[in-house]
Amino acid sequence: MPKPKVAFYWCASCGGCEETVVDLAEDILGVVEKVDIVLWPVAMDFKYKDVAAMPDKSIVATLLNGAIRTSEQEELAVLLRRKSQYLIAYGACAQLGGIPALANQFSREQILKFNYEDCPALVNEKKTRPQIHFEEAGRAPHLPEFRNVVRTLDQVVDVDFYIPGCPPTPKLTKAAFDALLGGKLPPKGSVLAPDIALCDECERKATKPTNVAFTEFKRPHQALADPTKCFLAQGMVCMGPATRSGCGAACTSGNMPCTGCFGPTSRVRDQGAKILSSLCANVEAKDEEGIRKTLAGIPDPVGTFYRYGLAKSILRRKVDLAMTGNGH
Repeated sequence: MPKPKVAFYWCASCGGCEETVVDLAEDILGVVEKVDIVLWPVAMDFKYKDVAAMPDKSIVATLLNGAIRTSEQEELAVLLRRKSQYLIAYGACAQLGGIPALANQFSREQILKFNYEDCPALVNEKKTRPQIHFEEAGRAPHLPEFRNVVRTLDQVVDVDFYIPGCPPTPKLTKAAFDALLGGKLPPKGSVLAPDIALCDECERKATKPTNVAFTEFKRPHQALADPTKCFLAQGMVCMGPATRSGCGAACTSGNMPCTGCFGPTSRVRDQGAKILSSLCANVEAKDEEGIRKTLAGIPDPVGTFYRYGLAKSILRRKVDLAMTGNGH
């Protein structure tokens, strides 16, 4: 009996999700024994044309990590959706937009102008930018188009399941493979992680304040945090109350506040708005000057509250009249 075919693909991301697959260690040997990997460009030599030639739905599952920023990534997402029975958004970038989606604060023109004209470390006297089509000496290379916005995978194609994290943990990854191979999948659209807040698995939860009045917010480099006390009780922004558990509280165990990479639980529409409203409602000052002084300790609200989820949030992007309605 032929082994089920699986694929891995990497779009706009850092590569950490690929490392997680490798971090399965000896467990990856068990996976490889049970499946036939038909696409994994970061690790093996495969050609897109070979995938295109495969029958539709012949791939049992594709784990696609990374957000969608270029035309090539969009084309591969569409192709792999057609070829796969199950398409899984693997990691924060595919699920929520991730760090790449912070670029949605700027227009495409701003990004290209800075990177190819204004960057202090750049020498580009002719202000040359990459061209989609270019011909020289008989060669005609073709580059992907840089889209106007960063999108999540499910803003481009239909997605069956989500595995959260930046990156997902090997434990969640293995559990997902076991569910796929064992035919024990939850309902379509499920996030394959516990649907409770991170605070539930945090060792500091006993010290989480029920009543707090913030007079200042400190960033992690500005104070040595007490390793036994809730970060919120210490005046440090922690995304734990608005973030799904399943990571093993890795950051808080390492004495760093949660930054929210597992995204919200199913009961939260907008992760950033959830924690922002909670923090602001508990600022002690009630006058404008006092409130501003307290909130000055959060100099980058978007990067703090929407570090991983801007593309999926209510905000989604900076409004630019040059953008088309379909995000292209």
